[in-house]
Amino acid sequence: MFEESFGDVTAEYLAIRRATGLVAGGHGAIRVSGPDALSFLQGLLSQDLQMPAGHVARSLLLSPQGKLRALLWVLVGEDEVILVADASSTELVQADLARYRIRVAAEIEYDNRPVLELWGPDSASTLERVGISITTGWQRYGDGWVARIPLGEMDRYLFVGVEPDPLIEAGAIRCGRLAATAVRIEAGEPIMTADVDESTIPQESGLVPQAVSFTKGCYLGQELVARIDSRGHINRQLRGLVISDNVLPPPHAEVFADDRSVGTLGSVAESMTYRAPIALAMLRREVNPGDVVEIRWAGGSAGATVQGLPLDDFTDA
Repeated sequence: MFEESFGDVTAEYLAIRRATGLVAGGHGAIRVSGPDALSFLQGLLSQDLQMPAGHVARSLLLSPQGKLRALLWVLVGEDEVILVADASSTELVQADLARYRIRVAAEIEYDNRPVLELWGPDSASTLERVGISITTGWQRYGDGWVARIPLGEMDRYLFVGVEPDPLIEAGAIRCGRLAATAVRIEAGEPIMTADVDESTIPQESGLVPQAVSFTKGCYLGQELVARIDSRGHINRQLRGLVISDNVLPPPHAEVFADDRSVGTLGSVAESMTYRAPIALAMLRREVNPGDVVEIRWAGGSAGATVQGLPLDDFTDA
């Protein structure tokens, strides 16, 4: 469960931007283990998993038609792979994997322990104060694990099996959904159901450069991704919005340019860096950074300026 706030959204936002924020509720984890684990997932996921144990990579789980099913981080081990998915997608990922596991020597296990996260420029130091040192990739820690999974250019560490209290004693501040969403939007990182969904083509998400291998061979949904890459184009793309009115529009509000519908709003939050509400939105490709648009919903409207992603590179953090 993602808490909205722990009482002071401003302090939580500043902890993430300037120090260390402890975030929970955004992700879930599935472990695939056994002699066929790697080859099984290699035929399903968009990323090439032929990499050394200890590596972390972005990947996508697609439908046979090439549309998004889940956004993933893949933690590759010797005889196991841990898949980290948005919390809203974890059950779907587990069900999809089970459906495709036919005569495969691999076990699929949902880890019901909470996935905790440290965000912010002092995250590595906070981990070191509780005896955990990791500069890249992932590693086992007792019966859990710790992985470095940056949020854009910001340090972020995900882990299972590490208790939160020692991290709080080491300086981490508990942060809720409101602060975390603002920073995630600034980083330009979409999540399933809020910003992208099962109608989304991978190229529309902006994640293809990090999450798709064009040399690995066949995988589920590959045909559409390869066809668009080689000779196609997309009609929509994920953009950022800086909202000019002091109002938070509801998710899925409609975006208009010149009185014509050009897209749909995704995640929305208040950014203290921009001193304005910000959002992610899936917009038609003819809408470009710098364009002024209008967001409309039942009972209200707000102006906004389109921005490229990421909105922030965190160099001032």
